[in-house]
Amino acid sequence: MAADLLHLALADLGEYFARYRLRAPAAERALEASLRRYGQLSPVVVFRWHDRYELVDGFKRLVAARAVRDVVTLCARVIEADERSAKAAIYTLNRVSGRPSELEEAWIVHALVREDGLSQVEVAELLGRHKSWVCRRLALIEKLSEPAQADLQVGLLTPTCARALVRLPAGNQADLLTVIRREALTTHEVAAVVDLLQRAPSRELQQYILDAPREALTQGEGLPRLSRDPRLSGAGNDIAKRLRVVVELLTRLEGWLTHDGHAVLTPQDRTVLAPRFARLAHEATAVATLARDFEAAA
Repeated sequence: MAADLLHLALADLGEYFARYRLRAPAAERALEASLRRYGQLSPVVVFRWHDRYELVDGFKRLVAARAVRDVVTLCARVIEADERSAKAAIYTLNRVSGRPSELEEAWIVHALVREDGLSQVEVAELLGRHKSWVCRRLALIEKLSEPAQADLQVGLLTPTCARALVRLPAGNQADLLTVIRREALTTHEVAAVVDLLQRAPSRELQQYILDAPREALTQGEGLPRLSRDPRLSGAGNDIAKRLRVVVELLTRLEGWLTHDGHAVLTPQDRTVLAPRFARLAHEATAVATLARDFEAAA
């Protein structure tokens, strides 16, 4: 065994830093199945803090291990770190294995700035990012309303839409969030609606924009750069618009399914929706095949 590897009892692994990671029940179940079949394939990462070993990477593996009766220890790689560098390690390690969500990045940035007292420039240097990146992540925590953060967490709101929302006061975000859900606005439409709302001189005009966002965009030319691509024919522009809407909706649904947003559904909901998801899977597979054929022939 390498000098920096230890076998640690599950009860000895601290989870204080799990607050900076989103739960992903589907991924946890997949890891549980892998543990049962193959055992532990890679070590978790820990550091010594307050007289115990705290997890930096491997939170889902710990949850999975607790569900497997025969697993009582996990192999762990020990790193030298303090609280600040541990938070940076959470970001760095997950960026290597699979990019963390923007909300997870925001939690880490917020903790480094508000809890550890680092400046935004220092956080940017620590994480190897630009100061503007740090500023945008900080805004997701400090300027995004709680309902919008909840939607972002389960994938119902895209990070790009969230960044557009933070340009509005938190108290005004709820109204637009309702409109986004009702109208299934695309990312570009959300950004353009925010522009219109910011320019609207009266509450009456703002309400009109919220009641009929696409009509308001047409009248206010809120999407001039997206109205027509001069490189495309009329038919090409029509399918380009459809593709934007479909990809936007699929991205939201993928995030919702990935983060188990369907956990809020009742058993009756699941029964009713199951055949619809089956049809979605069938149609999406067929469209994916045809899309790949189109790409190959282009």
